[in-house]
Amino acid sequence: MFDFQPADPADKPGLYRDLLAAADAITAGEADPVANMANCAALMSEFLPDLNWAGFYRNIAGELVLGPFIGRPACIRIPFGRGVCGTAAAAARTVLVEDVHAFPGHIACDAVTRSEIVTPVIRGGQIVAIIDLDSPVPARFDQADQLGIEALAALLTDRI
Repeated sequence: MFDFQPADPADKPGLYRDLLAAADAITAGEADPVANMANCAALMSEFLPDLNWAGFYRNIAGELVLGPFIGRPACIRIPFGRGVCGTAAAAARTVLVEDVHAFPGHIACDAVTRSEIVTPVIRGGQIVAIIDLDSPVPARFDQADQLGIEALAALLTDRI
């Protein structure tokens, strides 16, 4: 049985250290990328407060296709360059949006989402997936979240 929990949810850098340790423990030695994404989506949902969606989109032939997630039903396919997810994939960098309603071309899968962070998972110079976190709280994500999710993406590079 797995019982991963952050030591102190109020300490954001510590929270991400705990999340990374849990993700490392649960994905180490597991070759199935879908299982690893599913467990990491569950961990992000458990560890990170104020989320309404946490999960992955996979790069399938140059298009983002919905992967494992926790949250309400989501858009199934997103072209590179479209919306927050597609923008992050096309630019191969994290995109942090304080107010998604002000983001040009935002794709509204869930009307309650107010802020979002999307980080690509890159292997061999290619986007293999993106990590997508949504929140109903405006400006929910900050630099500490960006550093934490980028560290998770780096850990998962060879695991998904």
